[in-house]
Amino acid sequence: MGEARFETSVGGGIERVLCRPETPTHRTPILFLHGMWHGAWCWRGWQELFAAKGWASTAISLPGHGGSPKTKSVRFSTMQDYLAVLEAEIARYPTPPILIGHSMGGALAQWRLAKVADDLPAVVAIASWTSHSTYADGTLLHLKRDPWGFMAMGFTWSSTPLVRSPKWAASLLITEGALISPEELHAKLCEESYLVLSQHNPPAWRPKKNVATPMLWVAGEKDAVISLNGARRSAEFYGADFLAVPNAGHNLMMESGQAETAAKIEAWLSAKNL
Repeated sequence: MGEARFETSVGGGIERVLCRPETPTHRTPILFLHGMWHGAWCWRGWQELFAAKGWASTAISLPGHGGSPKTKSVRFSTMQDYLAVLEAEIARYPTPPILIGHSMGGALAQWRLAKVADDLPAVVAIASWTSHSTYADGTLLHLKRDPWGFMAMGFTWSSTPLVRSPKWAASLLITEGALISPEELHAKLCEESYLVLSQHNPPAWRPKKNVATPMLWVAGEKDAVISLNGARRSAEFYGADFLAVPNAGHNLMMESGQAETAAKIEAWLSAKNL
């Protein structure tokens, strides 16, 4: 297919990294949405892999993340703030794009389906926050792994203590042998709100039943953020196809098997004739 062509721009306070394949073969573009602490940068490997299969894609950075400037304190950003950014981005397309969201980005995809419109051609949830509660499916994992970091969030109103050093960032997000080192990963991470994490729970959040949008739920079997059982229950709730990736941590797009995972996602999308 040739080399992918990248174009980076910042407009309206949002960084956009556009990746164009040399030979486009799919008419529906992909929109990549990152999770907590990350930015558009985290998708570059997958954008190249999808471009090799003929997919055009754009990865965006939420305000205060990646190359996007701060429009308000990230610490006090809300899911409503981020959802408004996502909706404005989708509105830029002539028709809605495929949405691939990681972690909090997967939660925002669910929020859009429930609170805005159930009109996307497909959603791929990558190590996403679960359908019903981050407390039920993630809190116990955090308390066991890093009790001080979890408690510090309540004191600081920031989730940054969870990734306070290369050691702690790596233990949360990647496994040994990942394609990025703990030091490189930690250097790229930014501050993140604690409010967004708390909002994805009752009574602030209720998932939509019987969504019409086709969904693929992808989970890492060694994810330190989301339990595998919680991911599987979420896929069942949405009637989504489910893919468990062996020996993979939370940042599936940075793990050693990232190409194989991307290929399985691409095959699922291609089968939908999008």
